[in-house]
Amino acid sequence: MLDIGYSLSRRFPDPPQTDYRRADVRALRHDLFCGDVYLADTKADREISTAWGWVPVLDFAWALCDIVEEIDRDPRGNRSANRQYSEIDFTESTDRMIFERRFGWVDVEADWMAEGEPALTFGHRLLRREARDFLHDLIADLSDMHEGLGDNPAIWTLQAKFPRL
Repeated sequence: MLDIGYSLSRRFPDPPQTDYRRADVRALRHDLFCGDVYLADTKADREISTAWGWVPVLDFAWALCDIVEEIDRDPRGNRSANRQYSEIDFTESTDRMIFERRFGWVDVEADWMAEGEPALTFGHRLLRREARDFLHDLIADLSDMHEGLGDNPAIWTLQAKFPRL
């Protein structure tokens, strides 16, 4: 089972004068909502998580949804033996989270994992569904905390691009 989650940082709060209704894509993706994220295999009781406090969590959710689609470009889908790669790079460091799909499975690794530690492996369909659920749940949480965010056109576009499955 896959669990994707986040926590917001108290060390890096959003600027108090922020107008969330009018925040542009750059601000939404890179300047606001800092914290930490994790992907967990609840069955194996293992996770890949950040512990930096400055990861833009909305950007992570957005990038994760993009990556799941990017590694699904082979028309043979689950029947494809070709390896498809993508990664999330964390801009304030050199660390990356790496996604590799082969057949219907996606291996997830991170640069900060211990040497020899095996990748987390999830079904592509499960990863797609959970990434989109995470995105929508995160937007709902953030909209509850920040007045006007739910009325931001960039958020509407994002939700339309990655609807729940």
